[in-house]
Amino acid sequence: MTGAEGRRRLLAGALALGAGAAWAPALAAGARPGGERAGAPAARVFGLLPMGDAVESRRRWEPLLLAIASALRRPVTVFSAFQYDTLDRALQHGRIDFALLSGKMALDAVTRGPMQVLAQVRRRRDPRQVEHRALLLGRLNGGPASLDAVLQNPERWHIARGERRSVSGFIVPQSELFLPHGVDIETSFKAETVGNHQDNALAVANGDADVATTNSTDFERFQALFPTEAGRLQVLWTSLPTPPAQIVVRRDLPAEQQAGLRNLLLDYGRAPGADAERAVLRSLQADLGYEPADDSALLEAARMQRDLALRHARLAQWVSEDARQGRIARVEREYQAQVRRLGNAARD
Repeated sequence: MTGAEGRRRLLAGALALGAGAAWAPALAAGARPGGERAGAPAARVFGLLPMGDAVESRRRWEPLLLAIASALRRPVTVFSAFQYDTLDRALQHGRIDFALLSGKMALDAVTRGPMQVLAQVRRRRDPRQVEHRALLLGRLNGGPASLDAVLQNPERWHIARGERRSVSGFIVPQSELFLPHGVDIETSFKAETVGNHQDNALAVANGDADVATTNSTDFERFQALFPTEAGRLQVLWTSLPTPPAQIVVRRDLPAEQQAGLRNLLLDYGRAPGADAERAVLRSLQADLGYEPADDSALLEAARMQRDLALRHARLAQWVSEDARQGRIARVEREYQAQVRRLGNAARD
């Protein structure tokens, strides 16, 4: 039997072990994977917040998760959650073993929950190549003609945005674009829709909303999946580069399993001739694969969250200036505590 054939059989066996839950409909919130045979190793649960169709998202992840199952010698199941709160509760209650998270989701999972950073998506460092950035989309016909039209009269427009913990769907546009111009993404617009990047872009393209937040990576995928609808859209605003997403893992996961997961991620797609693995990475919007990281990788996310909270505190109406200053001081204290907590990871 050739090495390639052996690998295919091993991966097929891993899928068979996890078939009861891994690629079936997403596990319900609060559920633990079940149905393992007596004496079989317990499944590990991967947490996923799909940005579009859940089945399609699991299909894209399947080859990498099968490789992880092979490396760990145990099945891997998928916990798909469309709501940030659903995934957050599963993380906080220890129902997720490892997950791909970004921004505040990762920050909360590490500073308030049982997770730690294991690796992160490797981003392009060539200034000639486009980095991952937040975008504001508008409709070409019938929507705002320019960014100024949005900022000067937000009450005319319906915005489709991400949830409050979405980096490119809420945090970055609110902090970098809207609040500096005296516009609150939650209260200044005529109407709002809260959803994932794909649904929000479709809402604008189909005339159900006028502008939408998204990011450059998801918009590239949207253009490939929905070329007709993408042709109705224009980019009104582009942010500075945003931090990469992290792979987080439960701190109490056995060290040998953490090492196996880390080694698999760092090696995936790197070997000569691993064209199929590199194709998988491209489908996961991680063209360059994964690189080592620890909790200090979240320092930028903490700073972004602090800056957003400070902007809110300075622009909001308060019963007194003392109340405003008290809120600002509390935000700074919380941020400094996070910096100490995350910075310790780099020194350990």
